[in-house]
Amino acid sequence: MRIDPTFIAIWLIIGIVAGVIASFIIKNGSLGLIGDAIIGLIGAAIAGYLLPGVGVYIGTGFVPEVVNAVVGAIVLLVVVRLIKGMMPSRA
Repeated sequence: MRIDPTFIAIWLIIGIVAGVIASFIIKNGSLGLIGDAIIGLIGAAIAGYLLPGVGVYIGTGFVPEVVNAVVGAIVLLVVVRLIKGMMPSRA
């Protein structure tokens, strides 16, 4: 199976956009632009696999993919920030 470079570029753009949008929605405790973008990429991948698995279909195309990715990124950002808040702070 050959992966198209265009597909990878689009996936990266969608993930980064999703991470930035999610960081604007979840304002408290930002991980920085790069951290939020990485969370968006991972959240986009997770949402791409999990949402259709539970029967949530938003549609096809760029905008539905971004919405899907933003949902995944928001969930992942909340989880990461909860875990980050549970870790003991260094003195």
